[in-house]
Amino acid sequence: MLVLGLESSCDETAAAIVDDQRRVLAQRIATQEDQHAPYGGVVPEIAARAHVERLIPLVEAVLAEAGAKLSDMDAIAATAGPGLIGGVMVGLVTGKALALSTGKPLVAINHLEGHALSPRLADPDLAFPYALLLVSGGHCQLLEVRGPGDYRRLATTIDDAAGEAFDKTAKLLGLGFPGGPAVEKAALLGDPFAVPLPRPLLGSPEPHFSFAGLKSAVLRARDAGIHRPEDIAASFTQAVIDCLIDRTARGLRRMDSPNALVVAGGVAANRAIRAALERLAADNGLPFFAPPGWLCTDNAAMIAWAGIERHALGWDDRLDVAARARWPLDPSAEKARGAGVKA
Repeated sequence: MLVLGLESSCDETAAAIVDDQRRVLAQRIATQEDQHAPYGGVVPEIAARAHVERLIPLVEAVLAEAGAKLSDMDAIAATAGPGLIGGVMVGLVTGKALALSTGKPLVAINHLEGHALSPRLADPDLAFPYALLLVSGGHCQLLEVRGPGDYRRLATTIDDAAGEAFDKTAKLLGLGFPGGPAVEKAALLGDPFAVPLPRPLLGSPEPHFSFAGLKSAVLRARDAGIHRPEDIAASFTQAVIDCLIDRTARGLRRMDSPNALVVAGGVAANRAIRAALERLAADNGLPFFAPPGWLCTDNAAMIAWAGIERHALGWDDRLDVAARARWPLDPSAEKARGAGVKA
């Protein structure tokens, strides 16, 4: 089975061809870092325009690299949400057009499901069910992954996501864009215990996450003028790790016999966070899985793989499927206490 995947939910334009033997035959990602760097964050209109300009050339490039034609594809998989709605619409409409013109099935992919299933693309030994910590710029959730389309949300952020906190910290400290890698680099030169920062919700009975207060504390530490940016970055990173580990450990108690602890999403590329989660998995007698760094950030290979898993089950979509700015993996999950609309 060959599937073409398209991803355009935020500021990365991507296309990939993946087969059901877990081979990424071709992948191209066009970054928009230079366009958004002057603003210290992603500007939705700039992102959408860049997707329009770049997506078809990327599709042509991956087809050429794989030595394939559109007619060789068994399905077209495109991100249908959640994300910046302008960008999502670009990718989904492109996927619809390619599916319509070739008569191939369309598989509309939840971007979060792409992340959730991406570790299975990297490792065939990962079996359902597993505990997934999904940490990215827009989401921070702990999920029980039972299979494609079958998720139980154990915990979520009640305000901001961990990745958003990394981005804001980088902006506050003038470390550059994208924020996650910039903070990680600065943290390597700092003392993780130099700056007293809070650990929101640490020890609370519900396993939810919160990072808004931590962002505010970083602002106060910066304005105090007595701490090096590297020490603030390191202390911030340690605070995030402490929160993620405490919250994940509590959430694991709500699962019955998971096969593994898995981390995915852009923040999963942070090596210190990976190492701490690997220790937590060992303490709980669980194997630990994390996709390689290139598969953690937004990419089309994970979208194509999710398309393979869903297409194999016969879960194709109609061409009138709608783009969604918000699309929870577990629509039946109760709203977290105090949570805003993101949760």
